[in-house]
Amino acid sequence: MNLIEAIVANAASIQALRRDIHAHPELGFQEERTAELVASQLAAWGIKTHRGMARTGVVGMVPGSDGGRSGRAMGLRADMDALPIAEANTFAHASRHPGRMHACGHDGHVAMLLAAAHHFASHRNFEGTVYLIFQPAEEGGGGAREMIADGLFDRFPMEAVFGMHNWPGLPVGTLAVSPGPVMGSSNEFKITVKGKGGHAALPQDTTDPVPIACQIVQGFQTILTRNMKPVDSGVISVTMIHAGDTTNVIANECEIQGTVRTFTLDVLDLIEARMREIAEGVSAAFGAGCSFEFNRNYPPTINAPYEAGFCRDVMRELVGDGGAQPQEPTLGAEDFAYMLQARPGAYCFIGNGDGAHRGNYTGGGHDAGPCMLHNPRYDFNDELIALGGSYWVRLAERWLAHTPPAAAQAG
Repeated sequence: MNLIEAIVANAASIQALRRDIHAHPELGFQEERTAELVASQLAAWGIKTHRGMARTGVVGMVPGSDGGRSGRAMGLRADMDALPIAEANTFAHASRHPGRMHACGHDGHVAMLLAAAHHFASHRNFEGTVYLIFQPAEEGGGGAREMIADGLFDRFPMEAVFGMHNWPGLPVGTLAVSPGPVMGSSNEFKITVKGKGGHAALPQDTTDPVPIACQIVQGFQTILTRNMKPVDSGVISVTMIHAGDTTNVIANECEIQGTVRTFTLDVLDLIEARMREIAEGVSAAFGAGCSFEFNRNYPPTINAPYEAGFCRDVMRELVGDGGAQPQEPTLGAEDFAYMLQARPGAYCFIGNGDGAHRGNYTGGGHDAGPCMLHNPRYDFNDELIALGGSYWVRLAERWLAHTPPAAAQAG
């Protein structure tokens, strides 16, 4: 790998910061300690910061060798929040706050951007400005959306914005990016079938909502197989069904909840419309009522073609052709999608390995078990700090040294 030596040399100090953040996880819009740590480090390195955007967000402003006079600017984003999960790891930097942990590696994302920030502070090998975006509340809070609403791109004008997520199972030393949709939209639904309850021994006197709900759930799967084009992707997952409180009573209502994921808004429009038609139509056919709620959370994350190709070239410079891989799309969701709706850019993956970095993982010790995202045994791989920091630095230097085509600048 062609890493930046100064970042490699400083990786141990950044690792200490990462493990400190891991030990003190904070949920969305509560990242007060993390924001203070980030802002104080940036200030110590001579980087001007703006705090309080979307409550706990931090933006560092790094002018290049020209003092930023060229007017060129780009943004690099890291998310800061943890998850409401009880950590099962027992290593020294495990969470000290019961019920909260960094189970998605946002502590590592902060660390990789801090590694780049430290290098930028003393090696301003670019003209223009790099904005370091430390974002709150990615895990369901829509922190990216809130930073934008709070004036992120108005206060800090930038041509493009870039994000990165660690990816378990992808080998260490691997980076991946592709154009187009790379992460799905995230949406939730709640359907209530309204029947008529009664004695379970006298079903003829009731309108039982449970078999109606079963028909609705089965009908949803025909949307994927008979309404969508076979080449399109989508998921309808019913994850909760609830009715009744005892065995000898037919309930008045049955509640169905779940999630829908798609790569395009057109497919999402189709699924929502057909789900409503099926739920209301099936309920009516059985003489029941129906309430239908569909909440759109995060949109799909869609990489701009030019920016994704640019990232791929920078990756090849760092890890070679074999290490710069196509990005396999996933229907997991990411609120960086909002930033990509507002500015062109790309969201990439960096390989977090198979979990062996946790020491006794392979030996079946106390910290053994899956090292997957949102798992209580997860931990970010500190080997990524030097690579991730080097990627951010080289991406910023290369981007600000070239002139994007007019079509790319227009988004």
